[in-house]
Amino acid sequence: MLEQPDSRTDRSADLPLLPSHNTARSALTCRYRCGDACSHDAPNRSLNTYFGDIVHQVSRRGALKSGAVLALAAAAATAVATPAAASGTATAPATHRGPDRGAGRLPRGLRFEAVPPNTADAVTVPTGYAQQVVIRWGDPILRGAPRFDARRQSASAQSRQFGYNCDYMALLDLPAHCHGDQLLVVNHEYTNEEIMFFGYDPANPTREQVEIAWAAHGLTVLSVRTDRRSGRLWPISGDALNRRITATTPFELTGPAAGSDLLKTSADPAGRTVLGTLNNCGGGVTPWGTVLSGEENFNQYFANAASVTDPTAKQRLARYGLPTGASQRKWERFDDRFDLGKEPNEANRHGWIVEIDPYDPDSVPRKRTALGRFKHEAAEPRLTSDGRVALYMGDDERFDYLYKFVSTERVKKGTSRSTREHNMRLLDEGTLYVAKFSGDSPAVEIDGTGKLPEDGAFDGGGTWIALATGGRSFVPGMTAEEVYVFTRLAADKAGATKMDRPEDVEPHPRTGRLYVALTNNSDRGKAGKAGPDEANPRTGNKHGHILELDERHSDAGATSFRWQLMLVCGDPADPSTYFAGYDKSDVSPISCPDNIAFDEHGNLWLATDGNALGSNDGLFVVPIKGPHRGYVKQFLTVPKAAETCGPIITEDRILVAAQHPGEADGATAEKPASIWPDGPGSIPRPSVVAVWADKGRS
Repeated sequence: MLEQPDSRTDRSADLPLLPSHNTARSALTCRYRCGDACSHDAPNRSLNTYFGDIVHQVSRRGALKSGAVLALAAAAATAVATPAAASGTATAPATHRGPDRGAGRLPRGLRFEAVPPNTADAVTVPTGYAQQVVIRWGDPILRGAPRFDARRQSASAQSRQFGYNCDYMALLDLPAHCHGDQLLVVNHEYTNEEIMFFGYDPANPTREQVEIAWAAHGLTVLSVRTDRRSGRLWPISGDALNRRITATTPFELTGPAAGSDLLKTSADPAGRTVLGTLNNCGGGVTPWGTVLSGEENFNQYFANAASVTDPTAKQRLARYGLPTGASQRKWERFDDRFDLGKEPNEANRHGWIVEIDPYDPDSVPRKRTALGRFKHEAAEPRLTSDGRVALYMGDDERFDYLYKFVSTERVKKGTSRSTREHNMRLLDEGTLYVAKFSGDSPAVEIDGTGKLPEDGAFDGGGTWIALATGGRSFVPGMTAEEVYVFTRLAADKAGATKMDRPEDVEPHPRTGRLYVALTNNSDRGKAGKAGPDEANPRTGNKHGHILELDERHSDAGATSFRWQLMLVCGDPADPSTYFAGYDKSDVSPISCPDNIAFDEHGNLWLATDGNALGSNDGLFVVPIKGPHRGYVKQFLTVPKAAETCGPIITEDRILVAAQHPGEADGATAEKPASIWPDGPGSIPRPSVVAVWADKGRS
């Protein structure tokens, strides 16, 4: 990224900490984003065991000192050196000295003045940086699209305009003969009708409002042109490659569960064609240039699960959190497919990873059943040592799991038609895994306070447990089709480790080491809920943590791994926090990590969702190796009540999606809680923002 020179007065320790009370999300956000998931019991009621309380047969210290392999619990496999040790950092590092205490010049990627916590109704960036709104909700995308008019919006207009609540983003290169330089692909996670529509009645939405919302979901493919003198990106409205994918776009179901009786409906008796994609959150880009998008909180769009009487079907619906009564948006009034009493299988057709070809606007997007069905947050690829593709996926729910898929066939190199057709089939055949973690410390040392165990680190080993391959299930009592369609239930039976909302999973571009954002879980340790374990060590975990995972021999095809917690987030003054051993007096406060990315220097960038420290959400950077490992530094904040999404970090610019600005309790279109980005007299519009240094390179 372009940077400003380091300032000797740059000290995160001087940042004012806002009151440490939980204002993580408004009730309005909870209602429209995830259907008030946190106000209900977590769907996972399995009794999976934590293996940290098993008596160790080998002293951990002695094993590390001698270089011997740790003997873990029976479920954990042979392990290798910890991620920290592999990177040249001790497992229990001594406290580092801060940048203003003699540690020398800050590494590339961190040479800017930290943005302090704030509640401004703006995107706040460091001194010396410029910003631009690239594209906002309602801006014209396709030919013939009208200009946005909040008081005269229509479904026809919205289907040709940029969608609502931008989330994951990908930026792909274009050939020289194209009008644009790059393609920007953006997810549109959900709609908030109360702040979108004037005169909206939540109890009685109109058909037009519902159809506008359908058109505002999905994805956008947009050709953009680069300003070579700055970091600006200019959208090219009406370009031939531009595309809107919505809640009514036809999708093809592919893979081992396609055509299953579990996926058939009256409108699709073959079980192979689905209308639309819903609640698209995290994603990824494949080695062959397609874009993956995860369907997350799809359950909230459906209604009337209580009308389903079959006990097995009811159990499955409950495990996925399907509403027993009316849905929040009342879509079931306008389309029977959202009424489970009429179409009990329709919900099974959502909750997948979808794949789109951004270079072919006429291609049919696909839902890949081999990747399992749950609340998908990420789909980040990495190649195995023998050239197969692995995908890492989080299930964004309290006490749910971390997954991996490894293809059977290898990726082919080249751009020929046959090569592309081969690669486009890779995600239909392979093995689906779920993660089981084991801690290195006795359970008695994991007391829920965040206090480090005696060995000085939250760390351990683990295994990837195979759930299914093709038509073969490895889960007793479940067919392969059932494993793919009801993956959560399969993972419950396999004994996977309950995590604190695993969201984005990002492999380091050089080392392949994985970084997992675990956003929060305030239910950890409550009566009747899972207590702390070494991978999730705090009760009432409001602020989340970052887990670092190293697969055996750094091979994405391995079935065992080592892990450690790099960050335990929150107020640095809170003794339960941990910043990889770095001096906490020098770090920026950070809460609720969500989306993550890497820059070209190997630094980890963290976007937050639901800051529980009283500040607006933001974007942070932290080195993962060297003397500044753990030095968290805030780069920007987003406007009031907004979430920071989809960061893209390049040498020329940083892109963020500012999602749901103004989504505060009591807000409506008539009484907006934010006027960003258009100013006085406007309603808030989710937007993509570019930021760049405006005074040369450092």
